[in-house]
Amino acid sequence: MLPKGEIDYFLRAKKYAFLLLKFRLRSEKEIAERLKQKKFPEQAIKETVVFLKERKFIDDVAFTKAWVSSRLRRPFGLRKIKQELAQKGIAKEIIHDALAQAKEHYNESQIVSQLAQPRFSKLKGIEPLKAKARVYGYLMRRGFSPDVIMEVIRDIGKGSSF
Repeated sequence: MLPKGEIDYFLRAKKYAFLLLKFRLRSEKEIAERLKQKKFPEQAIKETVVFLKERKFIDDVAFTKAWVSSRLRRPFGLRKIKQELAQKGIAKEIIHDALAQAKEHYNESQIVSQLAQPRFSKLKGIEPLKAKARVYGYLMRRGFSPDVIMEVIRDIGKGSSF
């Protein structure tokens, strides 16, 4: 337990953490980092994180499932989602399990094709090689597999003026 003088820090840290959680789910690392940015003492941060975990206000597994679901609706590639989750401090095993579960209902080739076709339409007046490079870059930034992107670009290129 915290010394009497630090109870105030704990209460303020807890209040700030609840404010953050009001807007969206957060990972354990995100909460700790945000509290650190606000210059809360290390002990108050630890106590706050433990308090939130014990009461299921922060749960990295639930956060990961929600994050993956949200990002797949946008749509982003699994590589980008994996990178984002790692940056948020999620354990590799949790990321692996969530992405393995997501792959069951995920057709990357179809999604890449759906994103690439409108992009090519917007780039009709541009030299074909430049258009392909732009679409490739766009899809890579969204985290899709380079092999799948190249396959889709080749397929689209066969059926059009590209």
